[in-house]
Amino acid sequence: MFWFRDSGLVAVSKVEVEGISPGSPDAAAVERSLRRAAGQMTTLHVQPQLLERAVADYPLVRSVSAEPHFPDGLTIRVVERRPAAQIGAGSDAVVVAADGAIMRSVATDGLNLPRLPLSEAPRRARLVGTGLDQALVLGAAPAALQPYVGRSFYGESGVDVVLDGGIQLRFGSPARAAQKWRSAAAVLADPSLTALDYVDLTSPERPAVGGAGHALPSAP
Repeated sequence: MFWFRDSGLVAVSKVEVEGISPGSPDAAAVERSLRRAAGQMTTLHVQPQLLERAVADYPLVRSVSAEPHFPDGLTIRVVERRPAAQIGAGSDAVVVAADGAIMRSVATDGLNLPRLPLSEAPRRARLVGTGLDQALVLGAAPAALQPYVGRSFYGESGVDVVLDGGIQLRFGSPARAAQKWRSAAAVLADPSLTALDYVDLTSPERPAVGGAGHALPSAP
């Protein structure tokens, strides 16, 4: 049985790679690496660790999985990391993913990412501490609000995000970040509000607003 499991009769020869965006950096290299790894497997002996090692050097990839199709097919599914913020500006800018991973090979051209208050990217592969907290919050921003996010910083109570118009969204910790963003969107869409300075989201069930110095985004 073990001989048949690893025999050429069930060797992987037909590989489909799904989930890689055509314009993603290193897309072609990631696919080549995955296909090479798949060539070492059979449909009765899929080895996920080989696929994980094949993409370990590509921060674009968050996770990878595979589904065999007897007798010789394999579908590999890639989950990409989503750019959430950037460190620095211009040609020296470095992209940070929504999980805090540093994506050095990703260009910032056309991404319009919010800025993290760091002078340069750390040498490690992933942010830690307050930088990670900010990346987790920014990475949870809904698509409708992403165009309005300007920058973030770590304030007295935790993570603060500043919209382009100057309104502060006070998140506190990154816990329940998606729920806090939904609360922020509901406040910004409230027709009874025309201007404010901040939205306190530390308790997302009861967001608090204050001030009236900044106009709300026109179409959250």
